[in-house]
Amino acid sequence: MKKVYLDNASTTAMRPEVIQEMIKTMTDDFGNPSSTHSFGRNAKTIIELSRKNIAKHLNCSAQEIIFVSGGTEANNWILRSAVEDLKVERIITSKTEHHAVLYTVLALQSDYNIQVDYVKINTDGSIDLTHLSNLLSDEKKTLVSLMHVNNETGTILSLDRVGVICKQYNALFHSDTVQSVGKTEIDLQKISPDFIVASAHKFHGPKGIGFAFVRKNSGLQPLLFGGEQEKGLRAGTEAVHQIAGMAKALSVSYENLETEREYISGLKKYLINQLEVHFPDFRIVGKKDDFYNIINIILPFSKDKTSMLLFSLDMKGIAVSRGSACQSGSIKPSHVLKEMLSETDLKLPNLRISFSHYNNQEDIDWMIESLKTI
Repeated sequence: MKKVYLDNASTTAMRPEVIQEMIKTMTDDFGNPSSTHSFGRNAKTIIELSRKNIAKHLNCSAQEIIFVSGGTEANNWILRSAVEDLKVERIITSKTEHHAVLYTVLALQSDYNIQVDYVKINTDGSIDLTHLSNLLSDEKKTLVSLMHVNNETGTILSLDRVGVICKQYNALFHSDTVQSVGKTEIDLQKISPDFIVASAHKFHGPKGIGFAFVRKNSGLQPLLFGGEQEKGLRAGTEAVHQIAGMAKALSVSYENLETEREYISGLKKYLINQLEVHFPDFRIVGKKDDFYNIINIILPFSKDKTSMLLFSLDMKGIAVSRGSACQSGSIKPSHVLKEMLSETDLKLPNLRISFSHYNNQEDIDWMIESLKTI
C-alpha cells in the first residue's frame, strides 16, 4: 500500500545527514560533557560548536541559546520564571496558543493569582493588534506570549510589529516559534522578542531536544536544579548526540530554505487547485497565503463523516490530522478552530494537511482520490 505522510506540523522525518551525525556522535563522543578528561572535553566541544552554529542562523549570541528537551519545557520554564523571578503580574496571550502555553498560564493564574488577558482573534485567525495595544496601555509588569506560526492553521504573527508594540509599553515578549524555526528566516537582531523556543523534531531533527533563546540579562532562573549545565539554567547531563543532530538539522534546513520553501509552496498551491476541481465547496480555515507548509480545510461532506474521516484516510495509508497531535485523541473540537468557526462549521469534517520537501504531487493525487471514495 502507498504510504503518504502529510502531518509534518506534528513531526517530521529525520534527514539522513542528521542520523549520520547522531550515529557518529554516539559512537565516537560518548563522554560526559562535564568530565574534565579528553572524552568529556570532546563532548563539550560538540555542544558548544552546536550552540554557535544555531546562534549563527538566528543572528544572536551563542550564550543566549539554552538547550532543553523541547518547546513544552521551554514554554513552561520561560512563563513560570517570568512570574516567579521577574515578578510579572500579568500575561497577555491568545486562546489559539498551543496548550503548552495555555495550560501553563492557567496554572500560574491559579498558583500566583496573576492577571491573564486574552487578545481578540480576527475571523482569519490573526491577532487583533489594536486590542493588544489597548490591553498594554493598562500599565503593569506584563509578559506577552503569542506564537509565531499557529500549528493548526498556519496563521502568521508579525514578530516585528508585536515586538515594537511590546517595547512601546515596556512589556516582555515571548513567542512560541516551534512551527517556524528552520522553516523561515528569524533574525534576532532585527526583531525583538525576549524569548523564543524551538523543537528539533519540527525541522527534520530528533525528538526530545530543543532550545530556548533567552535574551542577555533577562534574569530568568532555572526550572530544574542540580548540576551547573547550560550556564546553571538547565541542570542535567546534556544529550550530546541529540544536540549535534539538532544543530545539523537546523543547518541543513537553512542551507536549503529557499529551494524547499518554493517547492513546498508549489505543493500547497497544487493541493488547493485540486480541491477546487474535485471539491469546489471546500473552504480554507484562515487565509490561502498563511504559512507555506500548513493548510486547514473544511470539506463539503456531511457531519456524520467527521468521526471516521481520519480513520478512513489512515486505512488508505494517508497520515493527516484534525489539529495538534498533542490532542489528536480528544473528541472535543479544536480550541483553535473554536475561536474561528461557527458552531455549525465546527461539526463539519476538517483536515490539517502539512507538507515537507519529502512530499510530491502524487501524494496529493492519492489523497484526493481517497477523499472521493469517502
